[in-house]
Amino acid sequence: MDSVTQIVLGAACGELAHGKKIGNKALLFGAISGTIPDLDVYVGRLFYSNEIDIMMFHRGFMHSFLFCLIGTFAFGWLVYKLYDKGKRKDTTSLKDWFWLFGLSLFTHPMLDCFTPYGTQLFTPFSNYRVAFNNISVVDLGYTLPFLICMLVVMFYKRSNVKRLFWTKLGLGLSSFYMVLTLINKVYMNSIFEKSFKESNITFSRFRTQPTFFNNILWYGIAEGANNYYVGYYSLLDSEAKVDNIMELPKHHDLIDMQHSDIKQLLLFSDGYFNLKEMDNNEIRYNDLRYPFFNPNDRNSSIFKFMLIEEGERWNIKSVEHESPKREDFEAFLKRLKGV
Repeated sequence: MDSVTQIVLGAACGELAHGKKIGNKALLFGAISGTIPDLDVYVGRLFYSNEIDIMMFHRGFMHSFLFCLIGTFAFGWLVYKLYDKGKRKDTTSLKDWFWLFGLSLFTHPMLDCFTPYGTQLFTPFSNYRVAFNNISVVDLGYTLPFLICMLVVMFYKRSNVKRLFWTKLGLGLSSFYMVLTLINKVYMNSIFEKSFKESNITFSRFRTQPTFFNNILWYGIAEGANNYYVGYYSLLDSEAKVDNIMELPKHHDLIDMQHSDIKQLLLFSDGYFNLKEMDNNEIRYNDLRYPFFNPNDRNSSIFKFMLIEEGERWNIKSVEHESPKREDFEAFLKRLKGV
């Protein structure tokens, strides 16, 4: 999920592990630990120059269980050695730091798994990308109550039992919300599957995920032989049916699908993407796991980029992102409110 959410979760883990001994410092160290896996967006650039490789590195090894296990002992030992000096000598134990980094590191990729992006928990043993697709990368319903609770924790002394109460309350509220999104996911799957079948669409598979910043308006996509079929459904809709299903040609014939770089992109997007040939002979790649910002405009894809050939390899040239137009935002809100 987004960085703020991971910082809040990491801070809560730090408090649970170490709050009684070091107070707000536990929040700080937990927050830092909770952001370590996302440093792969920078680390990847140290190892790779090709943008496809860099993109694939994100939520790869540094989000794996193996990295979390190594990081728990490596970071825990290092911070303990740096902290356990002078006036702080013998105020904490090595076990305390293992516990703090273990909780903060392992919960980060596990939380990421609930979003549509995909997280490679089992690298290097498997490149399977775990994605439950039940919550947006940014969802204030999950983050805001949790953040408020952790801010309250900061104002109590480390010996005050209310610190633990507010920490557990934040974890409880966020976890309860997550459970609701999972229940909502099951309901949305049934709505989209039924709607695709009633529209006489022949499809091999489908997936659903919430649109950005909310869990009310959902996006669904089904894969046919030559096309994808996408639609939207809001919890506020008057009928339990997707009202308008859009057909999107795949155009996968524009490129060699057996090329190793394209196979990587197939893995990255779980095969949900289409291509479009542009005027300058470049090919635009639209990642269809993510909804359009404007539900009525198939050209308002959020996650898209240009594919360019560099020797025997393909590379990515980012598309210049324009700020959403007012009419796009209005269309999004209108569809969220239901039909």
